[in-house]
Amino acid sequence: MTPSDSGAHPRFAEALRELGLDELTARVRRFPDATRTAAEAAAAIGCELSQICKSLIFAADGVPVLVLMDGASRVDLERVREELGADKVTRARADVVRETTGYAIGGVPPFGHLTRTRVLADRSLLDHDVVWAAAGTPYAVFPLAPKDLIAHAGATLVDVRERIA
Repeated sequence: MTPSDSGAHPRFAEALRELGLDELTARVRRFPDATRTAAEAAAAIGCELSQICKSLIFAADGVPVLVLMDGASRVDLERVREELGADKVTRARADVVRETTGYAIGGVPPFGHLTRTRVLADRSLLDHDVVWAAAGTPYAVFPLAPKDLIAHAGATLVDVRERIA
């Protein structure tokens, strides 16, 4: 299977190749309908919502930062702000997401972006043996062990999910 046949975005397939992860292109699952939300992806895959790895771009004092979060949880912006030592953290606008990553919201993978950004990965991802993340489009996902995903993303392991009351 060539990278273009895998269903992964060509740029992401190239990133996999550069990381020596060519075998992952054969594990990419492509869906006929977009899975833009974690719930849609989990339903299409047939996995738990928390097994989806969301790749979310925020702006910390105007600087893009990637947060990897399990699909069942929400990011606590205050905890991200504290972790980064920033004055203000907001969700990045769609144009900033595309400029930073090269991908549209709903298809942002955890690595293989246009620009290098700081990456935070929530510890909740480690609750599973395998998580699923976007492969550069809202139509494709790939499985990977959380520790490997975090390592390839160059992420710092943190606790930034919203606390449940």
